[in-house]
Amino acid sequence: MKQEKPKKPIDWGEIYRRIEAAKAAIDRTQFSREDRDKILKARAKDLAMEPQREEGEVESIEVVEFMLAYERYGFESKYVREVYPLSEITPVPCTPNYVSGIINVRGVILSVIDIKRFFDLPEKGLTDLNKVIILHSDTMEFGVLADSISGVQGISLSDMETSLPTLTDIRAEYLKGVTKERVVILDAEKLLSDKKLIVHEEV
Repeated sequence: MKQEKPKKPIDWGEIYRRIEAAKAAIDRTQFSREDRDKILKARAKDLAMEPQREEGEVESIEVVEFMLAYERYGFESKYVREVYPLSEITPVPCTPNYVSGIINVRGVILSVIDIKRFFDLPEKGLTDLNKVIILHSDTMEFGVLADSISGVQGISLSDMETSLPTLTDIRAEYLKGVTKERVVILDAEKLLSDKKLIVHEEV
């Protein structure tokens, strides 16, 4: 029969010393309410900050490109709600000539703008005007006439020029830039906040 080894007596003194040491370590790491609040605020600030771009990373925007009388334009896609096929438009009396009329988009009445007339651009080339690009913001929404939609593409901001010597008709405040491919990027945010596009009908 195997003989059991005698049990080692419990050293309660050593256990108490370890407990006291653990309490002391915890006390050393505790913060005052003020210190804790400062740390939490600093952490919240760090989390709220946008991540920094890596060195060499180029900022770009996504653009909806469209054709209008053989000319290429674009709006930043975050301001484009949808592209709607134009089947019928109702003229509205007593409005500026750049307001082509109103359309009904699933029960919502929207005004439709002809940007070539808004910018007083010369009428040239054939145009179908069979698409409506619906621009939107928190406070404004309207449609812009287009012949066709070329697609959506990413454009590097570093590749855009602020203007071109040959591009003098579009006022600077509505121009976001011009790409190397001569796509005129219009500032949708400025158009959506322009009070001239808020039409007050007076008969």
